[in-house]
Amino acid sequence: MTAGVTTSAPLPPASDTSMVTSAFSLVDYVVFVLLLVLSLAIGLYHACRGWGQHTIGQLLMADRKMSCLPVALSLLATFQSAVAILGVPSEIYRFGTQYWFLGCSYFLGLLIPAHIFIPIFYRLHLTSAYEYLELRFNKTVRVCGTVTFIFQMVIYMGVVLYAPSLAFNAVTGFNLWLSVLTLGIVCTIYTALGGLKAVIWTDVFQTLIMFLGQLAVIIVGSAKVGGLGHVWDLASQHDRISGIELDPDPFVRHTFWTLAFGGIFMMLSLYGVNQTQVQRYLSSRTEKAAVLSCYAVFPCQQVVLCMGCLIGLVMFAYYQEYPMSTQQSQAAPDQFVLYFVMDLLKDLPGLPGLFVACLFSGSLSTISSAFNSLATVTMEDLIQPSFPQFSEARATMLSRILAFGYGLLCLGMAYISSQMGPVLQAAISIFGMVGGPLLGLFCLGIFFPCANPPGAVVGLLAGLLMAFWIGIGSIVTSVGSSTAPSHFNGSSFSLPSNLTDITMTTLMPSTTLSRPTGLQRLYSLSYLWYSAHNSTTVIVVGLIVSLLTGPLCGHRSASGEDE
Repeated sequence: MTAGVTTSAPLPPASDTSMVTSAFSLVDYVVFVLLLVLSLAIGLYHACRGWGQHTIGQLLMADRKMSCLPVALSLLATFQSAVAILGVPSEIYRFGTQYWFLGCSYFLGLLIPAHIFIPIFYRLHLTSAYEYLELRFNKTVRVCGTVTFIFQMVIYMGVVLYAPSLAFNAVTGFNLWLSVLTLGIVCTIYTALGGLKAVIWTDVFQTLIMFLGQLAVIIVGSAKVGGLGHVWDLASQHDRISGIELDPDPFVRHTFWTLAFGGIFMMLSLYGVNQTQVQRYLSSRTEKAAVLSCYAVFPCQQVVLCMGCLIGLVMFAYYQEYPMSTQQSQAAPDQFVLYFVMDLLKDLPGLPGLFVACLFSGSLSTISSAFNSLATVTMEDLIQPSFPQFSEARATMLSRILAFGYGLLCLGMAYISSQMGPVLQAAISIFGMVGGPLLGLFCLGIFFPCANPPGAVVGLLAGLLMAFWIGIGSIVTSVGSSTAPSHFNGSSFSLPSNLTDITMTTLMPSTTLSRPTGLQRLYSLSYLWYSAHNSTTVIVVGLIVSLLTGPLCGHRSASGEDE
């Protein structure tokens, strides 16, 4: 299936942007700035409330007193990044609604964490998910898990700050580094000073902005093209409404099985064992509240997915009736949605600003969660075990310094991202590559009592090697074949269609000239199976090494207790 525009040219220089930048008015800038001011105000409110009396538990875990709804919205916002807001509509516009079946994976992808991972983590009264690995295996395994997570998030957080700013700059002409610095500094201040409670409540506010921004585009866009019924009819006429593709081939990019079952493993790697999400579960006032928050994410995720897909269909219908400009037709996929929004809402001052606020709300929620979780695991897994004599006041201050430090590091990573060019694709892919092996490591400990520390360490290393081998091999193969024309594959950087799909969504060519064979066949594995493949590698290798090296001495159960 091909999209309506088949250019492989990157976006031209911003010398001819007057048509677009005129759509971003003073009112729009006011709406955008208001988002930043209110986000900062929420963070500073929680920072000033009880200043000088904050404990490490309040800063990192919100004193374990959060209720279900704010935790649920924060869980949703953490991985509903600007990447997804830009990427999902572009995916639907280009390839049709097959991606919509990813929603089938959400049920088990959230039910399993609610009834397996949350009870184990919550009953152990953990702060870091990686504490479990020491209770189940030993300190070495804990440190390996922590370092892997830090590597994953540090590489990624600069990209998630830089990439939307780059797209915004290309479409509106707004100063790239001004937006990067403003977002980075605002996010760092409210995260470092306000702690997890500030992050959660700003996530709630930013989630509402994301919903409003996307809803405005759907309402105005569908009204301009004759209603949602007409949108659906146009999409059907042009084969954009996909049926259930039951091809079991794991090398086909999107099929029902790939989306519905491969997606479960990606959901588990994010909502089951990722520290940013585990930390929110553990901040709940009761285990029941944590489980309910996980349940509440399910309908919210479905609504978010539907909104993204509807924007893609509305965008397709709109451009069947209103021709694209030359600049728009040559844009990279990650810029389609912004061009569409500026074109659609140009006569409605304030609404383009609302959508940009929606876009950067996604960035703020993801980045603040990264800062907070990185500070938490660094403090709990690396510093406090080595320096247990730290007083409460000193530990609290050090946690704030760590959050500030990671904020500065994020700005540095954003600059590095700007210098990476095509290598930036590899940096984005690392997030997805690492998630699967970490999921496998936790599953090895929870479901296989015979697994021992050597098996866990070797299994994790094997999973990471397998992940990078296939992931980087796919990138190299994709870049090597990029000389052949392919649809929408010409810019040096393109956003993935969902943060959970960070692996290879846009790195795999949309069309292939011949069926790959040998290693190239392996490299064409659908990105949605990466988590399943890599976590299985960890489990299989871990079990083999465990059987060869003998049982775990002083055997510990899945709950981390000595038996």
